[in-house]
Amino acid sequence: MNAAEQATNPEAATKIAAIVNLFKHQFPEVKVNLTPWTNDPDTQEWVDPNSIDMGFNLPAGQTLLQLRMHERRLIGIEAACFGPFGSQRWRFSTVGDWNFLGKTPPPPGFQQQLKQTCQDIFRLFDAPETQSPDPSADNDPF
Repeated sequence: MNAAEQATNPEAATKIAAIVNLFKHQFPEVKVNLTPWTNDPDTQEWVDPNSIDMGFNLPAGQTLLQLRMHERRLIGIEAACFGPFGSQRWRFSTVGDWNFLGKTPPPPGFQQQLKQTCQDIFRLFDAPETQSPDPSADNDPF
């Protein structure tokens, strides 16, 4: 779901703003889109209401970032980069081994910056950097 639509309370809005700032710290020229999904019925059918989605115009290309939430806790981050005609260049997920997959992976320096940003996002949400935080933990970020 679009990050702009997920900013329903001050705490959520603050965390979304902090994520934007984390990206701006790593990628100073980044342009951010807090509404990467269009509001038409066909698109909305595929939108995950349990994710916080934002778009970034990064040096590697147009990148969709999706924060996967479960019971209001961050459980994973996925990124996908697209070229000028909509073809996927690469994808990345914190679920599993944190590898970049695709025909045109970004340079190693960029990969490290994105991984660092994802680690910082996990710290922001106070969740372990694994694929599945302990669901019995009492940690409710929103």
